[in-house]
Amino acid sequence: MYKVKSTFEKETVEMRKAYTETLMELAETNDKICLLDADLVGSSGVKPFFKAYPERSFDCGIQESNMIGVAAGMSSVGFVPFVHSFGPFASRRVADQIFLSCAYAKLNVKILGSDPGVTAAYNGGTHMPFEDMGILNSIPGMTLIEPTDTVQLRSIIKTIANEYGVHYMRMGRKLACGVFEEGSEFEIGKAAVLREGTDVCLVGSGIMVEVCLKAAEELAKEGISATVLNTFTWKPMDEEALVKYSKQCGAFVTAENHNVVGGLGSIVASALAKNAPAPVEMVGIYDTFGEVGTEAFLRERFDLTPAAVVAAAKRAIARK
Repeated sequence: MYKVKSTFEKETVEMRKAYTETLMELAETNDKICLLDADLVGSSGVKPFFKAYPERSFDCGIQESNMIGVAAGMSSVGFVPFVHSFGPFASRRVADQIFLSCAYAKLNVKILGSDPGVTAAYNGGTHMPFEDMGILNSIPGMTLIEPTDTVQLRSIIKTIANEYGVHYMRMGRKLACGVFEEGSEFEIGKAAVLREGTDVCLVGSGIMVEVCLKAAEELAKEGISATVLNTFTWKPMDEEALVKYSKQCGAFVTAENHNVVGGLGSIVASALAKNAPAPVEMVGIYDTFGEVGTEAFLRERFDLTPAAVVAAAKRAIARK
């Protein structure tokens, strides 16, 4: 069960710290959990794990493809490897190794791609994954996840540590907006309903959940009632929830820090087309590359804003 906060503010604990603390907690009772990184031990915040469990910690260097192969090998003999690099290097660069060594081999590997989309900020277009989830969505058997805050992150890490399969999670490293109350728990493949409405359903994950919540408040001022749905699992998508809100709202807006081509918008639209057709407007990156800037600037630059969601909601409602 999960509970939504009454107010939404920046958290005081970074996502990377919550990630490391949760893995260390799990490693106390599960000696199969190990951690692999690609020369980003400081950036990912996992130094405490390396210090506490040196025999289960591996800095593979800037050799991401090899790192995935090492993780696959460890999984084949019973370990539960958690693997990290920046988003593009944990997905695009290693797609073949994930496909063959992990998914095709039906192994148990957990892959973390950090700083998704505009959260890569000053690292720019080369390090700014707008395509990671879209690439990996095409691989059979993958589970794709994007947590919103540290509460959701901790719950998901505990779940996937005990769930067999290949999981990819994209996650910002720094402070997120707190949406859920402490102690909330989540089920993979089941969306979280943050707000109920009847005119339009706003679907988001990661940093775009806060954007959707703000947009819903603005829409309410104009007499428009919006559901806000947190689809933190992109694959498997919660198609049952989409059907429910297609009947209840009749129009959708997807909001993603990702390319709409092959991304959340595409996944939601495909599910609705099969099960319960409804108008879908997409807020996200429109088939372009990233660039250098502050996260705040880039959100405006790529229209990842409450105003963009509000405008999209009105377009979706007009198409009913």
